[in-house]
Amino acid sequence: MFQIDFASRIPIYEQICTNIIKLASAGVLKPGDRIPAVRTLATQLGINPNTVAKSFRELENRGYIYSVVGRGSYITEALSENSAAKLLAVDEFKGACENALNFGVNKEELIKIIEDTFEGGESID
Repeated sequence: MFQIDFASRIPIYEQICTNIIKLASAGVLKPGDRIPAVRTLATQLGINPNTVAKSFRELENRGYIYSVVGRGSYITEALSENSAAKLLAVDEFKGACENALNFGVNKEELIKIIEDTFEGGESID
């Protein structure tokens, strides 16, 4: 169900968050569905339970899941199929922008690309 790339430079807790968002966007997880317990998921993935707990805290802070003491964590309405797909796209876009900035693309070039995309014009190559 969850896929973790231990060779990736992306922190494991972020990969868990992304996995949950992707599963919601695909309709596998629906609002109100219970997600695996911290210890259960940590054991399945072979990672430290603190890493899973960190990802759950991050998702809860974003409003994507909620926890009930003694009952577990559940998907919120914020991760319905449409909104989850949009969140994933925005996260990927932010990552692409950060990557572009790291390689010397300036803010004005990024804005020009966005404007051209929305207008159906040519982008900067």
